[in-house]
Amino acid sequence: MGVANDNTANCASGHGHTVCVTGAGGFIASWLVKLLLQKGYTVRGTVRNPDDDAKNAHLRALDGAAEQLTLVRADLLDKESLDAAFRGCEGVFHTASPVTDDPEQMIEPAVNGTKNVINAAADVGSVRRVVFTSSIGAVYMDPRRGPEEVDETCWSDLEYCKNTKNWYCYSKTVAEQAAWELAKQRRLDLVVVNPSLVLGPLLQPAVNASTWHILKYLDGSVQTYADAAQAYVHVRDVANVHARVYEAPGAQGRYLCAGRTLHRGEVCRILAKLFPDYPVPTKCKGGVGETEKGCRFSSRRLTELGDGITPVSLCLYDTVISLQDKGLLPRQVAACSQSL
Repeated sequence: MGVANDNTANCASGHGHTVCVTGAGGFIASWLVKLLLQKGYTVRGTVRNPDDDAKNAHLRALDGAAEQLTLVRADLLDKESLDAAFRGCEGVFHTASPVTDDPEQMIEPAVNGTKNVINAAADVGSVRRVVFTSSIGAVYMDPRRGPEEVDETCWSDLEYCKNTKNWYCYSKTVAEQAAWELAKQRRLDLVVVNPSLVLGPLLQPAVNASTWHILKYLDGSVQTYADAAQAYVHVRDVANVHARVYEAPGAQGRYLCAGRTLHRGEVCRILAKLFPDYPVPTKCKGGVGETEKGCRFSSRRLTELGDGITPVSLCLYDTVISLQDKGLLPRQVAACSQSL
């Protein structure tokens, strides 16, 4: 059985260059830091507390971290701390973002934090490009949209997000819109990556929201799956795209980073096939059947970059193996699958 191709170490274009990654300890950010170190960059990672050994150990353990990685204290709502973190950097990767159901705790940090990042990057004078991690949540939430493919020209409808109390998509949309507006005013080169739900191996010690989405189907905490559909993408693919759009001189605008859209039922069937000994749900919640189709996301701009998308079955496999390795799931032998 194969594993995702880790083709991130075959390009060492970052030697002599310094970049900053905000929220460096997060799921995507940790893999991005790993990739940037492999490429030879000197990386400055912002974290809440550089002295928290438990939360930062996975970053300090990365190859090259001792020589090339510095962790600095920064707060998205404290622009002066961002000024200090970005000073002398040629690039900024803004990955930090709150994830919560509370609109007051999500919207202000997302929007004002993003504005502070843009302003700080413009003020220090050394930053040539900012890569901002947005989300497909800023793209697809629109009840008027038909079955056509969703691409980078699409935006989520803010009124619909508010009416459905989808504060995650609302905050992602207003934060990205604020970033584009302010970057234009400050004449700052901005590129945005819009990933779907991100899966794959964990580097950080804690389970994040997207990984919990899979864990709950394996540990017996839920007995049914929702009538919902979601696009998935491997964390390595997301990290690769961030680095690619930073390095490519012609990169501009938004880049959707999303694989195939699957109904929750299909996700559970793949998990059950790969790991038949876990108590994976077999029924849809409420007995309503699998009616939700979800959106199809364009991969055209990603293909133009030269990047591919890891198959969903491999995303799921790598996620489960990682959960086992971290002791979050009892280890079970995976069934061999030709689809991998």
